Parts: sequence; structure tokens; C-alpha cells
Amino acid sequence: MTRRTIVYGISILALCLTLGAAWVTLRGGGESLASFVPAKAGPKAVQKTGQTPTPPQTETIQQPTAEVLSNRVAEYHIDVTLNEQEGTLTGSETLTWTHPGKKTINEVYLHLYPNAFASEDTTFMKESGGKLRNDVMPKDGWGSMEITELKTTDGISLLHRIQYVQPDDGNTKDQTLAKVRLPVPVQGGESLTLRMKFTVKLPKIFARMGVADDFVMAGQWFPKMSVYEPVGTRGRTSEGWNLHQYHGNSEFYSDFGIYSVRINVPEAYTVAATGFQTKKAVLKNGRKTLQFYADDVHDFAWAASPNFIYMEEPFSSAEVPGVRIKLYLDPAHKDLKERYFYAAKVALANYSKWYGRYPYSTLSVVVPPANANGAGGMEYPTLVTAFGAVSDSPGYDDLERTVIHEIAHQFFYGMIANNEFEEAWLDEAFASYAEDKLMEQEFGITPNLPIQSAMITSPASLTQNAWKYGPGDGYAKNAYYRGKLILLDIERQVGSKTMRRILSTYSQKYRFKHPTTADFQRVVEQVTSRSWKAYFQQYVYDGKMADFAVDNIQITPINQEGGPIYESKVVFTRKGATHPKVPLLFTFTDGHTVRKQWNGEDSRLEIKLQYKAPLAWVQIDPDYTLTVENLHINNYLKAEVPETTLSRSNMSVTKLLEAILGGLLW
Repeated sequence: MTRRTIVYGISILALCLTLGAAWVTLRGGGESLASFVPAKAGPKAVQKTGQTPTPPQTETIQQPTAEVLSNRVAEYHIDVTLNEQEGTLTGSETLTWTHPGKKTINEVYLHLYPNAFASEDTTFMKESGGKLRNDVMPKDGWGSMEITELKTTDGISLLHRIQYVQPDDGNTKDQTLAKVRLPVPVQGGESLTLRMKFTVKLPKIFARMGVADDFVMAGQWFPKMSVYEPVGTRGRTSEGWNLHQYHGNSEFYSDFGIYSVRINVPEAYTVAATGFQTKKAVLKNGRKTLQFYADDVHDFAWAASPNFIYMEEPFSSAEVPGVRIKLYLDPAHKDLKERYFYAAKVALANYSKWYGRYPYSTLSVVVPPANANGAGGMEYPTLVTAFGAVSDSPGYDDLERTVIHEIAHQFFYGMIANNEFEEAWLDEAFASYAEDKLMEQEFGITPNLPIQSAMITSPASLTQNAWKYGPGDGYAKNAYYRGKLILLDIERQVGSKTMRRILSTYSQKYRFKHPTTADFQRVVEQVTSRSWKAYFQQYVYDGKMADFAVDNIQITPINQEGGPIYESKVVFTRKGATHPKVPLLFTFTDGHTVRKQWNGEDSRLEIKLQYKAPLAWVQIDPDYTLTVENLHINNYLKAEVPETTLSRSNMSVTKLLEAILGGLLW
């Protein structure tokens, strides 16, 4: 999910200017830090008057192919009806699940995600404080889910066998995970079919799902089977269920399968959904029923509104045989279709080239209205949501970047499908890395990496559970930004060509496989033919960052024939993780410079230089190549500093801005 807002952009720019000014003060001049957006870049101009209105389009009817890409553990057949007046969903579901393991089981587990919004006492609400990104839980905006019927194919009711469980925190007020005791055990390889009916009271849109006036976002809206992991899946040595509640930070993890979903809405509504429509809409009594199908996906989402402006374009490239790009625009963005289509096309083409073919026949982009921004910037299989249509002239971060980021999720969250409860960085950091690469390639926009690394004030392990990062923005700073910076650091060590091989190999090898961090590490080691154990242990598993400091400069004049020379002794220390390539720059008073490289292994390094002029200043990593160093304030030291400016920079201003902006980064 994208974590960018206008406030974020302005805030980061402010911090950039402040740190830039401090840096210039230290250097006594020089160039400022690079701008986020070069002058040549900017949103494409869109003519708003005199255009020929686009004729309305109807969705294409498609049929499934015979290609099987995943193990298809689960099969869902769902009928759901929207009550637009009450803001409720009424559904019936037939779930067939094939036991992928070997042990006999006596119970199954269902995710009931809408119950996260049932009260202020749920785990999600307690952890999030009723806030997610810049969205706040609306007053009286509660939602919930109730299973009203649960039966076996023999007609045996299992309602009385439902037990809500809270494996992560023991919060008895949380009902997002339910255990169902089975009347008959299920052997490995056998299939179980459950028939159920359920109702959902949609919350007011706040966190990914809900209603806002007549706009509906149905994400995580149906009872969903938890994942049962056989031996070998994600490194497991013994098979079993992977069970977690819905947390304030966490997203999702599910098995691949087949979805056949019928959606009943008022006739005036347009519906966007995972997969594709297989039949023409059936009209009856002012309402319509649409049939959708998707296979080899691990979730199904849909959105509906009577105000959508629907457009569709076919797209193909060397790596993409043919995809129907479907655009569901809020009227406020009706003139921006070219920008949305262009962003979607370059994302599909390039990501398919870098990470393997996009295998689905559709990609839907939904643009929510401004008052439904809580549903924006989210990914689902074959369907992404952009940010809400707040402005009729959005900038790159609000339009192209969001679309490009969410489509990147189709390749990591969608197809590779790591466990986002436990290793969110394998999706979020990888999508952020891919997003930055494409934004630079297509629009000339590069991130200010020193600023991003400086914002990581509390680094933590990337393999801990998402909710363990605690309240605030620790999750985003680590899973998104720190993870991305580690990928960039690996790239700078091995080169861009080798990094492309690493990511291509990883993406192709683990499609539809639910990999782990250890799997990615093995790919890095196989491609580079060397061990990365120490690196991953420090930066990924232990949550460390680099911190190299210039501690002391001593200058001693030496008299000799032909004039004096000066011996400059510089002491460096390593305060954080090791790094194999630490650039050092020595600048003398006459302008002469010397560059050296430290292997960054020892905790202390002493270097002596003799030259005809005394040393003026020393800087570690002058070109900011160490993306994994977050403390730059001790990287620079002058040999002589006037008494009035003895501190390295105006630390009070820097720390104040970090504290303020820490809450805005996400």
C-alpha cells in the first residue's frame, strides 16, 4: 500500500532544505542537495475544454483459460447483495478447501476481517488508535461481520462450533479470527466443503474498506480460510496453521485459489472487481447481477459506484501478450484518463520485463472520490486503487507514483505472495524499490535517499511481525523505506546488472510459492557466488544501520629541508553495522584532495597523511553512496572550527524537524 501524501512531500522538502543549509554551512559552500523533481518533469498537461466526450463503454465479457499457475488450495463461490441504503452486504458462500498437508486436522480457521471495526476494543483499533496513514476512524463509523449460517455438505450446522481465538494478544474483544471444530476429521489431500451465509455492516471508509456516500469498497469482505502450511512452505519443519488476527499495521496472507463471485447492486452502479466479467449483467427490478471470475489469485476485492466513468483499453508488449486495462474514474478525474492509462501501461511493460510476465488478462484501476481516500492506495489481485480525486490536477506523487507503486504489488504481493503478517518488507520494500526505478526511468524523478535514510531513527528487524513495530510510523520507516534502502545498498555493491539478475531470478523462482527472507538471501548468494550471511544478519534480521564517524583530527607540522610538511592524523570509528565499502575524502587547505576506502570492519581506524599543506576537513561518504547509513551528522569534521560554531550543525533544528516529520512520513 502506498504511504504518500501532499504533507509528506512538503515536509520532506522542508527537511531537505534545512539539512542542505546545514551541510553548506559545514562545507563553507558547495551545491545544495538535489531536488526531488527536476524542472523537466511535471504532470502532463490535460486539455479540459473543447474535447469530444468519450462515449460510454461496457465491460468486456471474457472466459477462463486452461492455464494453471498455482496450487489452487481454495475455491470460493460467493453470491453477495449490496444494500446501498443500509450500507450492508448479504452473502452466501461455498468454500472448498483442499488440505495441502499430511496430518489429520479436526478444525479450520476463518478470517473475519470486518470485525476489526466492530468497536474501539478490537486489536486493530487499539493498536492503530483509530488512525491509518492520514485517515481517522469516522464518528459512529463502525462495521462488523456475522456468520449467520455454517453447514457441511451433509447439512450439519457448525454455528455452535465457532470459537473466536486471539493467538497474538489474547484480546477477547477481538473477533477477526474464528476456529471451527469439524464433525469429521480431514486427512491430508482430502477436500472439505463448507456452506455459509454472512452479513457485513460496512464501516465508513477509514482503513481500506467501507462506504462513503454511494461509493463502496469491498476489501477483505468475506469469510476467508486461513493458510495451512505444509512442511517446506516458508521454511517450516513441521506443518500447521499460520494464524494471526487483523492488526493495526499488518496486511494479509492467503492461499491461491479460484473465485467465482456474483455481485448484486442497483442497476445504476458500475462494479470493478478482481478478475473479469464472464456474463452479461442480469437486470431485474431495478437491480443487476454481475458474474466475475478469477483464478490463481489469493484474494478478491470489488468496488462499486453510480458515479464511475468507465474506460477500457487493450495493452500488449513484448513481455505482456494482452491485458485489458480497466479504468474506473471518479468524475473529478474524468479528464485524466491518459495519465492513468500511461502509468498502468509503463508499469505492466517494465515490471513484466524485470520480474516476469504479468499472467492475468485484466488490470483494473479504481479512483475513489475525495471522501473515500481511506480506500485509496491499495492493492488487490488484478485490481488497484489510486488515491482519491482530491484535485483535478494532481501531481506525480498523487497519480502516477501511486498507480505505479500499487501495480508493483501485483508482482510481489500478488504473485510471489509472501506472508505480510510476518515479513512485510518482502512486499512493501520491493514494491517501493521498483516504484522508484520506474519513476526515475519514465519521469526523471529520483528520491532524496540521504533524507529518507536520516528519517529512520528507530531501525528494527525486517523479519519481525508487522504489529511489533508498535504505534506510530516505525512500521512504514522499516518495512517500506529501510527495506528499500537495503535493496539499493545491495545493488550499489554488486552493480545494477547483477541486481537485475537477482530480482529476476527471485521473482521467477518463487512465483506462487510464498517465499521468505531466507529464500531471497539464498538467491542473492547464488547469483553473486558469495556469502551474505553477515550482511543479512546485521541489516535485515538484527535491524542495524551503518554509522561511521570522524572522531578526531590532529595536525603536526614537521620541519624539513625544502619547507615544512604537515602530518595529519585522523581517527574514524564504526558505531553501527559493518559495511565493505566506506568512502573517505580528505581535503587540504590548498584544495588538494585524497580519496580512500575503508572496509568498515574494525571498530576504529587511524589514518596518517603527510602533505605540504595541513588538512582542512574530512568527510565519510561524500557522495552519499551508503544508503544504509542514517546518521550523517558525524560524517564530517573540520580540522579547525571557530569557537562560535563548535557544533557540527544546528542539531536542535535538525532533531526538532525529525521529531515533527516522524509522524508525517507514513
